[in-house]
Parts: sequence; C-alpha cells; structure tokens
Amino acid sequence: MTMSSRRMQQRENGPMAARANWGGVLAAVLGVLVLMFARQGVAADIVVYKSPTCGCCGEWVEHMRDAGFTVDVEDRRDLVSIKQQMGVPRGMQSCHTAKVGDYFVEGHAPAGAVKRLLAEKPDIKGLAVPGMPMGSPGMDGPRRDPYDVMAVGKDGRAQVYERHRQ
Repeated sequence: MTMSSRRMQQRENGPMAARANWGGVLAAVLGVLVLMFARQGVAADIVVYKSPTCGCCGEWVEHMRDAGFTVDVEDRRDLVSIKQQMGVPRGMQSCHTAKVGDYFVEGHAPAGAVKRLLAEKPDIKGLAVPGMPMGSPGMDGPRRDPYDVMAVGKDGRAQVYERHRQ
C-alpha cells in the first residue's frame, strides 16, 4: 500500500473509528449506570466480623442477606480488637460486630433497624443489641424475649433506638 492510499484510507476510516471509539465509551458509561441503579436495591454493603464457630452469627448474616444487604464475612478468633477499633462500649458488646457504612452494628440487630439507620444517618457511632436476646434475628429458640436496639453516641453513651416486644 502506498503512502497516498494509506492517507486516503485513514481519512475514510477516521470518522468511523472515532464513532466506534465513542460507541465503546458510551457502552461503558451505560454499563456503569446500570450497575449503579441495580445496586440501589441493596441497602448497603456489610462486613461482619465473627467467630468461625458461631452458628447464631451465621443466622444473622442470612437475616441481613434476606433483607437485601450484601454481606461479607470475616471469621476471626480475636473480636475484642475489632470492637475496640470501632468504638463498641464494653456494656454494649455481643457475639459479632459488623461495619455498615460509617457505623458499627453490634449483635443481633434487626435488618429494619439497620435500614432505618442508613436512611436517617444520625450522628452516632452505631447500633447495638447487647447480649444475645432470644427471639432477636439469628437467635431463634423456644421463647421470644423483649429487647432494645441501642444507639451508641460518639461519646459512648447509649439510648434506646428501637424497642422490640414480641
């Protein structure tokens, strides 16, 4: 191919190549937008730190997944350091700790309380269901005890966020 025929081919293919490139860019942008809108059905990503042998923690993870959350699980032998890093007060601790956005969720909090937290975005550290109350999500058993979901403030003080009475 001669130099002049290459130039002619480049001129002829130039606009086509540019259109093909723009088409690829447009397809990529549309793909990202579709993924973003599809993800809006998921309330938030959650990372759960739990003991590898804890069955009730696994049940809570399933409760959150059933509610539409994407949940990653990290099995740990030492949960105390995670709780300390996230600022979970000693009296609010339970068997597992989760990170949801900028918040911690300690223990067997219902998915509805977590969704409310993410919608309202209060200025707190997180939510806690201290202990392991029977009848809370993941703690199925012969009875359903009343329990409170506590909001833990930045100062470490807790107040009732939701009451659950069966």
